[in-house]
Amino acid sequence: MANSVMTTPAATAAPANPYTTAQRQFDQAASLLELDPGMRAVLRQVRREFTVNFPVRMDDGTIRVFTGYRVQHNLTRGPAKGGIRYHPQVSLDEVKALSMWMTWKCAVTNLPYGGAKGGVICDPSQLSQQELENMTRRFASEISLLIGPESDIPAPDVNTNQQTMAWIMDTISMEKGYSVPATVTGKPLSIGGSEGRPAATGRGVKVVTLEACRRLGWDPSECSVAIQGFGNVGSVSAELLHAEGFKVVAVSDVFGGIYNRDGLDVPALLQHQAQHGRVGGFPGAREELSNAALLELPVTILVPAALENQFSLENAARIQAKLVVEAANGPTTPEADDIFHQRGVVVVPDILANAGGVTVSYFEWVQDLQSFFWEEKEINARLTRIMERAYQQVDDLAKEHRTTLRMGAYCLAVKRVADATAVRGIYP
Repeated sequence: MANSVMTTPAATAAPANPYTTAQRQFDQAASLLELDPGMRAVLRQVRREFTVNFPVRMDDGTIRVFTGYRVQHNLTRGPAKGGIRYHPQVSLDEVKALSMWMTWKCAVTNLPYGGAKGGVICDPSQLSQQELENMTRRFASEISLLIGPESDIPAPDVNTNQQTMAWIMDTISMEKGYSVPATVTGKPLSIGGSEGRPAATGRGVKVVTLEACRRLGWDPSECSVAIQGFGNVGSVSAELLHAEGFKVVAVSDVFGGIYNRDGLDVPALLQHQAQHGRVGGFPGAREELSNAALLELPVTILVPAALENQFSLENAARIQAKLVVEAANGPTTPEADDIFHQRGVVVVPDILANAGGVTVSYFEWVQDLQSFFWEEKEINARLTRIMERAYQQVDDLAKEHRTTLRMGAYCLAVKRVADATAVRGIYP
């Protein structure tokens, strides 16, 4: 956190269970769609939840047992797709929620995937590079029962990256006896990765933000933006929004945030972060503040790009932004959603706003299967078309049902999965 952390009631409240949140969101959409009770029962639960406890030899020769998960929510529309995260607070319920959100995210953008997610309970900052590799390879081997190009394709998520995916791809390939690049996405270019993949989620955030402003009649040059989280997604979003004329006034990372009401020089900030490993201390900032305080700044647009449950019953009424673009997964609890709706705050939901990553992951998977690769210009153009179309379909459906963008997105996604399930039937 920042030098002076502001304490708010939200900081002491018990965090919402993300799986309960995901199910409540689904229930709302199912009611709007008047979904058959049997279909509701099928789609409301995850299909598989796989827990592994596996030993890893540490650098000092000791053995440590890690716990990891791989959950598949739905496989009706195609292989499961979803990231793997490393974090001390990873839990089975979190992974189940994320797998369900992945199903809807893929369906919103009409990708031929179901939803999955994985995670390992650990603090990667406390592990050496060798320990991280050993843990990753052993985890990959443990979940190899589930993952593969035709069944379940992992990708990077919180605290995992291209190198993590390379280790997983190599582990699975060594066990198969031949290279299987389509096992994972988000890989380095040298082993079958895709142009445009590292910036894809942030680029998608930019596309839907521009589309939201266009439909709301806003001029980007008159919009101020605060971004919570300055990792891959937050930093790319900041860079691309700045390039489109938005005034980025505040950003934050795990250490805290910085604010300048007149706007931050984002290219200079990116250089500062690369040199110092944090946004704090940036010369162009006029004020340092906590992550919680950043959310309550008087800005036009707020982009949460960190973890779940950032907006709750405790702080939703104090949010001053007119538009929230959910670059993170599950940052808004249902109670906060209700308050935002009552106050006229427009929320672009996570299953739409951050779908750029899985969209370009789909492109990577297709390229690996064909062994034929596209140029970045083509990838970015395809991504933009898919994201713009998805936003327009969601917005139109929300207006038709007189509901929020979140419920518009859920209605679009749930109907697609329900229709596919009905057509396939229940086996046997």
